Amino acid sequence: MDDDDQGATVLLAAAGRLEVLAARTTGGSWAVGGLLASRPEVIARAADGGTEHVAEARARTAEWIVTLSPAVAGPLAAWLRSAADVTPVDPHALALARVLTG
Repeated sequence: MDDDDQGATVLLAAAGRLEVLAARTTGGSWAVGGLLASRPEVIARAADGGTEHVAEARARTAEWIVTLSPAVAGPLAAWLRSAADVTPVDPHALALARVLTG
């Protein structure tokens, strides 16, 4: 297996892990809320209008939070910057950027 094949294997494994974790974590659109500014809460808003406090679903969300820790920011930001330098812009990178920027 050459370096490109190994790299592709790692990329596919990472994509699969994200999909598995996303499927079992609290769904919906997450937003910061709560009654006290000093104690913000993460609230998931479902498509049907329901809400769930993410902390109440800790068993389902803990691994997701650990996987997407701040350690992801550097490599992800570097990839987005790299994608911005390519014409045409990678539509998947652009879709992720739009999710991140709201």
